[in-house]
Amino acid sequence: MTVPQRLHSIDAVRSFALLSGILLHAALSFLPGLRSVGFPLADQSESVALGLMFFLIHSFRMSLFFLIAGFFAHQQYHKQGARSFLVNRGKRIVLPLLLFWPILCPLVIIPIAYAAIQHSGSEIPSPPPTPDSPFFFPLMHLWFLYVLIILYVVTLALRGVVVRLFDREGVVFRSVDRTVREILIRPAGAVVLAMPVAVAFLFEPDWILWMGIPTPDKSLIPNLTALIAFFLTFGFGWLLHRQPALLDSLKARWKMNLMLAAGMSVAALTINGPVPRFEPVESLGVKVAYAVCYATATWYWIFAVMGMGLRFFDQPIPTVRYLSDASYWLYLVHLPPIFLAQAIIMDWPLHWSVKFPLILLATVPLLLLSYHYCVRSTFVGAFLNGRRYTSADLPQRTTEPAVAVDPSDRLPSTQERDEAHDNAMS
Repeated sequence: MTVPQRLHSIDAVRSFALLSGILLHAALSFLPGLRSVGFPLADQSESVALGLMFFLIHSFRMSLFFLIAGFFAHQQYHKQGARSFLVNRGKRIVLPLLLFWPILCPLVIIPIAYAAIQHSGSEIPSPPPTPDSPFFFPLMHLWFLYVLIILYVVTLALRGVVVRLFDREGVVFRSVDRTVREILIRPAGAVVLAMPVAVAFLFEPDWILWMGIPTPDKSLIPNLTALIAFFLTFGFGWLLHRQPALLDSLKARWKMNLMLAAGMSVAALTINGPVPRFEPVESLGVKVAYAVCYATATWYWIFAVMGMGLRFFDQPIPTVRYLSDASYWLYLVHLPPIFLAQAIIMDWPLHWSVKFPLILLATVPLLLLSYHYCVRSTFVGAFLNGRRYTSADLPQRTTEPAVAVDPSDRLPSTQERDEAHDNAMS
């Protein structure tokens, strides 16, 4: 594989992982059974179809995002070095978490409180009980930034220990490279990667099967299942970047991986049912079968979507480039307007097929306008994306190698990689 300097295809997949979260959260209020468990924003019009879409997106979206984050983290670390890498991540990840959380938290709570009041007959209901834990903290949808920080620290610490104490000659890394290569070139490789997560599912207390990986959004100590699942995908992305030619395997096998992903998802839905169930399942046999199918489906979906991105978005497409630029901002700020729209229309006597598009039409254009006029060419854009764009910077369709959003997201040359390795060994 002739590796381009920058990869539009990988960046397009990364933006898909973020933007599909907006679709997922817009569909959340229509999930069957949410009113029975007391979710304030649950709509009176339920949809099995949107529930299935939610299930599929939720089963792989964040795992895919963390794999790509690991891929680009390895690239940036070896290009800039540890100190510059940490400074960059501090600006792009730590500061957005610290600055956006206090702004977004009340804006998320307001529509939820409004909806709860509507359901309780204009009386202010008691807030839901908080977990009995000193580490409780409502990270909301910004939990992915917090987990990213943990993954960066753990990965760099683990790498430092391996390099300095166990692998000064690079033997371990070469062995790991061979393992990654074997996993990617064999159809059953996804099953191998899925097993640690499947086992973790079985030890998760009160595991809600339909929701997959428990979202680590309510504590400063993420649940163990989420840590295992996301560290595995992040680490695999980190190691995949050591052998970028292996991307050809994902590109060539995208159809097969897509069929296997769909098959394993159908198997999981057959075991647990196509309608959401929000209570734990007692049967160990059901849990084991579902855990294996769900975790395996996650990895096949990751491989399939990565392959499709490499196959269909290997050249810069202006609209895709623009959305890739905008995706970080859109995901950070999308939840308050989505929740507000859901709270306003949840009791309207309309079918979900009308309400769901209405929510998207009422929010997504406003989010895009806020990006275009308030972010893209301002200091906010420089803060989030590493640079300001102007109208002259609008991407054009070309036949040149693909490019990622972050100017630092460039694949190092063989010489640069060798020099970085030599420096790390010294």
